[in-house]
Amino acid sequence: MKFRVSHRVPVFPNSTHLSSLHDNQRRHFSSFIRKLRGQAVAQAQASFNGGSGSSKGDSFLVPGATVATLLMLGALHARRMYDDKKVEEERGKGIESEFQPDLKATFLRFLPLRSMSRCWGYLTSVEIPVWLRPYIYRAWARAFHSNLEEAASPLDEYASLRDFFIRTLKEGCRPIDSDPHCLVSPVDGTILRFGELKGPGAMIEQVKGFSYSVSSLLGASSFLPMVAEGQMEEDEEEPEKTSVSKSKKSWWRISLASPKVWDPVLSRPMRGLFYCVIYLKPGDYHRIHSPVDWKILIRRHFSGNLFPVNERATRTIRNLYVENERVVLEGLWQEGFMAIAAVGATNIGSIELVIEPKFRTNLQRKRLAHSEPPEERLYDPEGVGIMLRKGDEVGAFNMGSTVVMVFQAPVKKTVDSLSEFKFSVKRGDKIRVGEALGGWQEQ
Repeated sequence: MKFRVSHRVPVFPNSTHLSSLHDNQRRHFSSFIRKLRGQAVAQAQASFNGGSGSSKGDSFLVPGATVATLLMLGALHARRMYDDKKVEEERGKGIESEFQPDLKATFLRFLPLRSMSRCWGYLTSVEIPVWLRPYIYRAWARAFHSNLEEAASPLDEYASLRDFFIRTLKEGCRPIDSDPHCLVSPVDGTILRFGELKGPGAMIEQVKGFSYSVSSLLGASSFLPMVAEGQMEEDEEEPEKTSVSKSKKSWWRISLASPKVWDPVLSRPMRGLFYCVIYLKPGDYHRIHSPVDWKILIRRHFSGNLFPVNERATRTIRNLYVENERVVLEGLWQEGFMAIAAVGATNIGSIELVIEPKFRTNLQRKRLAHSEPPEERLYDPEGVGIMLRKGDEVGAFNMGSTVVMVFQAPVKKTVDSLSEFKFSVKRGDKIRVGEALGGWQEQ
């Protein structure tokens, strides 16, 4: 198969910059096209013969792939601008988006979104010629408002779009709030929802008019504290000394043999259950960090769909975060339960974990059943787990998506008590890694 490249129609944005390249770069470009054509023919012949063609051509950027990539970026940018404008107009009028399922959302279920996301992953992993990298990455940054000054490396050192998506930042770009009585944001993004979960069967609001249960998000085998409101007064009658000693033990020891068995001290009214939903846009920093000092005890992987998770999708797709592929990390911090759910999306099917380098998502399967149980891994059956400090890197999204945090934190025991967790953010706020989501004062 031969790829045709027109010398009259500009293939890449900012063609005026290309015309100003010096003669050596022009010759390199012409040479690059000739080599690519020859390699494409060789690979096509090898595939017809059933053989294995040379993989040397994989190190070059296929012009057709470049055009497809740029067209997709343009479409994504146009759609994002349209959605953002509509949302801002509605918010300016004081109108809150409500859940309204439509036919387009139903149509998405018939599309091979997982396969499409794998193809997108392949395109973004293709190596780009060194001299061309800055032009493509600057075009991306302009389209999605990325701050290139924060990138840890020069643009020409990112071999592919994928490497650029999950780039690290310069040291000091994300200072971590050192207050031991606060939780920090694990990602750069926009605050969608937050609040307190009360009683058994607690629900998280996806959008006005529709909610989903915490247990369906984290999994039926989650060791989420099952707190009943009527249990509160009974717990208060137990001696305070026993309460303190048991709470210290629960921080270092937990039984995962029976996940629903949780230290009763953690279910007291001294601690409430909270949640926070943060959406990452394509231009945001895509790495996930630890919000507190905690121990990760288990990883749970749900191989679900890959619907988009933008503003429109949250208003039209029922159980969006429960339906989508996601990775849930559960463990303990000084105040009890902690869970982070990294939710995948269209073209973002790949979620990587620094603490488990061989872990992969969006793998090809012959049959994908929605009722299929999640794949689990205990990091330590003895309860020691993997210890992370506040601000440590946990994983990364290829592009953007959504993170849902579910955690225990102090609540008021008496009217005069100051030890009550309060969020310091508002819905729609922009937040960055290391900035406080909320906190409390020590009694």
